[in-house]
Amino acid sequence: MTNSIPDTSRRRLLFGGTAIAAGALLTACTSNEQTPTPAQTKGEDTSNPNAAAGKAVTIGFSAPAADHGWIAAITNNAKAQAGAYKDVTFKQVEAGKDAAAQRAALDTLIAEKPDVIVLLPHDGKELNAFGLKAMEAGIPVVNLDRAFPDALAYRLQIKGDNYGMGVAAGHYIGKALKAKNVASPVIGEIAGMDELELTQERSAGFKAALATYGFTVANRRAARFTADSGQKEAQNLLQALPKIDAIWNHDDDQGIGVLAAITAANRSEFFMVGGAGSKKAIEDIAADKTVLKATVTYSPSMASSAISLARLIAQGRGMSDLVELQVPKEVILASETITKENASTYLKLGF
Repeated sequence: MTNSIPDTSRRRLLFGGTAIAAGALLTACTSNEQTPTPAQTKGEDTSNPNAAAGKAVTIGFSAPAADHGWIAAITNNAKAQAGAYKDVTFKQVEAGKDAAAQRAALDTLIAEKPDVIVLLPHDGKELNAFGLKAMEAGIPVVNLDRAFPDALAYRLQIKGDNYGMGVAAGHYIGKALKAKNVASPVIGEIAGMDELELTQERSAGFKAALATYGFTVANRRAARFTADSGQKEAQNLLQALPKIDAIWNHDDDQGIGVLAAITAANRSEFFMVGGAGSKKAIEDIAADKTVLKATVTYSPSMASSAISLARLIAQGRGMSDLVELQVPKEVILASETITKENASTYLKLGF
């Protein structure tokens, strides 16, 4: 069936108001200390004029403490990317346990006057005021992943395509069920943290894509991006639905718990799609021995790109392959679908 939804899963670069396209055990959780692979960072490239050392700059950085593999990979990738540049000093401040603690730590960072700040907030709405404060103080802010609602609160916003994640998952499930001639499928959804806008966007994209096939979600649960919460909500979903045709789980880290619950319940009548693209999920998809048949990407490599672009902003440089003289205002990364057929290609990007 043709897709009637705009293709929001492509990378988009925004200049002013114009967008252009650019290219099952809980103990199996990914390590918080995993070293980024070369594919997750960009090293010295003599063919790129921006790789040459420029003005020395200090990049301030803050992201929530690692409570699962994706968040850990964000910080690890940022550190590794900063370390690849001789002209960058990386200054990390602890984010604390919540938005209030992160804001307090960031206020001290402003006083130290870094050249630019890269920030993944606990909550974009709650840290919006900090973004405004830093920008007003003349410090450019690179807003990573969890978006500030106010465009004045950041110089650059870089994030994954959350709506596109849902669209990709919905189309994979919709096409697979249509191919099986399932007329009225029972579809489950295990979301992440419902208070985050990114979770709402993912669910909206999923709902819209399924609707193009005449399908809807029968039961939706919200977990917390952790294996334990994934296991709990999967248990609730399985109890509520004695028969299931497909499940979309938003996050591969919580998916470890989801798969544990599925194994414990001895359920296998359905297939599942994951989200983010963890190394464990990609390996499971390649092995093809569980209900997990695909995952839609939301790569923490975006932290590496955030550091690279923050450096260019602080140095007053643009992107070498673009005509414009400045770094774009917004970058939205594509959400791609990983299956058994292409898992080997994507494994190097797994976290």
